Amino acid sequence: MPENKRITDYQQAYFLGIGGIGMSAIARYLLQLGIPVFGYDKTPTPLTQALMDEGAIITFNDELEALPEVVQNNMDQTLFILTPAIPKNHPQWIWLQSQNAQILKRSEILGKIAQNGYCIAVAGTHGKTTTSTLVAHLLHSCNVNFTAFLGGISSNFGTNYIRKTDGINLPNKGEIIVLEADEFDRSFHRLNPDLAIITAIDPDHLDIYGTAEAFTQAFVDFTHLISKGLLIHESLSIPTPANIQVIQYGKESTSAVHASNIHINNGDFCFDLMVNNTQIAPFRCGLPGHHNVQNAVAALGICIHFLQLPIHQLQNGIASFKGAKRRFEYIHKSDRFVVIDDYAHHPEELNAIIGSVKTLYPNKTITGIFQPHLFSRTQDFAAGFAQSLSELDEIYLLNIYPAREQPIPGVNSDWLLSFIDHPKKEVVTPDQVLQKIKNNPAEVLLILGAGDIDRIVQPLAKIYDELEARTQ
Repeated sequence: MPENKRITDYQQAYFLGIGGIGMSAIARYLLQLGIPVFGYDKTPTPLTQALMDEGAIITFNDELEALPEVVQNNMDQTLFILTPAIPKNHPQWIWLQSQNAQILKRSEILGKIAQNGYCIAVAGTHGKTTTSTLVAHLLHSCNVNFTAFLGGISSNFGTNYIRKTDGINLPNKGEIIVLEADEFDRSFHRLNPDLAIITAIDPDHLDIYGTAEAFTQAFVDFTHLISKGLLIHESLSIPTPANIQVIQYGKESTSAVHASNIHINNGDFCFDLMVNNTQIAPFRCGLPGHHNVQNAVAALGICIHFLQLPIHQLQNGIASFKGAKRRFEYIHKSDRFVVIDDYAHHPEELNAIIGSVKTLYPNKTITGIFQPHLFSRTQDFAAGFAQSLSELDEIYLLNIYPAREQPIPGVNSDWLLSFIDHPKKEVVTPDQVLQKIKNNPAEVLLILGAGDIDRIVQPLAKIYDELEARTQ
């Protein structure tokens, strides 16, 4: 985008991959600005249907003739936005490049949007979506105006794009913009946030970065783009710039912002928030799990230390937070059975949710259905996946979800299964696992993965609902 051109100078926008969670949030933003939105995606989803209901015109045909005439005839006045998930052989992308169309990545557009506001960015291998969604929820709970571009669907608001304009503006902040700083494809290097959180730096996306060292260095580089302050998890030790305020958070008493007296009360994780060794207030988490206590501490650190928001309103906000869809989301919950859906697709994420569930349900057997995401990630972290999944009482593996990748010879779910040292393990199809759960329902069932495993969530919920109905 030319430096002197603003987003509002374009007559329309065309999205290649409009149904992605990050892309659809930007599409909603443009629709709210009154800019006509067109787009392509591979398959219809609830997200694409919601966008069409809001006014977007979407095609599911990738051929050139599906590109709207109004777009082809007004290339210079069309804002083209591309997701990294689009394959390089996509016919429309190839043609647009041949026409010298200026095609911007999603991260570039977010950077353009954020540069005119007071940007709060959440980075890290795990916890980005929950933490950024929680920051947005807390701002809303405190009646503060903001715009949020989220990497998941907020369970409180039912959307991945939230804009509040009927509240108060914080002094000297301008428009507050909350977003995720995504490390994939070095997208977060397009941002210049005022405040940032880094939750974790466990190596990932090695198909992009090559080595764990290069992955970590990308986060170091990101810290140099921050202008005012950074909250960084206590477990991380990376060099940070001298010109910004850096605060550690976590659960250790050595951290400036930390949780103490963590305990479970009536099924909820509770803690006392400490800032510089002073007890601020007790908090009750709306979301379960030790990892969500850490996410809550990070969000509170931003809201208290940098934004000085009211404590009692933050207490209410933490307690009423329902999380993001597919992040420790209860699908079914009763005294007999519990079904939890989670986006976990990295060994450390599996460790976090499995550990938290074992804490919550120590006397129940825990079964997991896991769909590995990407051949490269499965290959890179096979040993870690095997160790994490071995903590379950029973394991079902679905076939690897390829996303943007081509198969890697020899890397498949049967290969991953061979690493898992456990007597109760099996590779299954979605239909097979539905039948197995129907015949032998698990006491606690975890649905895990970032691919299309979400397609079995509602069928599984129906199985458990019917089971409960028959026993009443």
